[in-house]
Amino acid sequence: MLYIVSTPIGNLDDLSYRQARTLVDSDIILAEDTRSYQKLLSGIERIFNLKPKSNQKSISYYKEVEFEKLPEVLGYLESEQNVSLISDAGTPLVSDPGFLLVKEVVKRNIPYDSIPGSSSVTNALVLSGLQAKKWMFVGFFPKRRNDLIKLLNSLQKLNEIDKEIVFIAFESSQRINESLRILSEMNSSAEVVIAREMTKKFQEVLRGKPEELSKQTYKGELTLIFTL
Repeated sequence: MLYIVSTPIGNLDDLSYRQARTLVDSDIILAEDTRSYQKLLSGIERIFNLKPKSNQKSISYYKEVEFEKLPEVLGYLESEQNVSLISDAGTPLVSDPGFLLVKEVVKRNIPYDSIPGSSSVTNALVLSGLQAKKWMFVGFFPKRRNDLIKLLNSLQKLNEIDKEIVFIAFESSQRINESLRILSEMNSSAEVVIAREMTKKFQEVLRGKPEELSKQTYKGELTLIFTL
């Protein structure tokens, strides 16, 4: 059985008992970052007084090795072991590894389930204060300037059809200022909200026009909510 397990996006106190129970009962853990999983285990023991199986195995499972390790993981599943997939934080498959595995699991009729929980996408949308009747998640902004311009042009055309759509994207602190400047060039009146360190001690939500926000300094991965 494959379990796709959401984990807290920052604050370990957001752990659910179902998430914890699923993880400690699993034979195999596929972790985007095994070090993060060790921290997660500490939280599980502190909050629920649960410990993993003594023979539990954790496997590093990130984007670059996803295809390479697919046969090994399918072997575990076909031998009826319980396998849990977790990302570094939040919900797996949402701009994180796992798609190839789930696609193959569906093809082979291997049972699987999703254990829901935190997502930085929906959390940031709620924090933004923007009306969220309709929204669209576009994943990570492209790294190349021309690709980002193409994406924003496409979103602009979509916005002309339906002005109620709010857009959500991930961006790194190294590229955010340039991305905001490009957004400002295309639509200086765009509304932008940047959420960072969500659920953590130094959570911050910044609002403004792209040009204003491009003059600040940021750390960590960021979630942007914006209108066009």
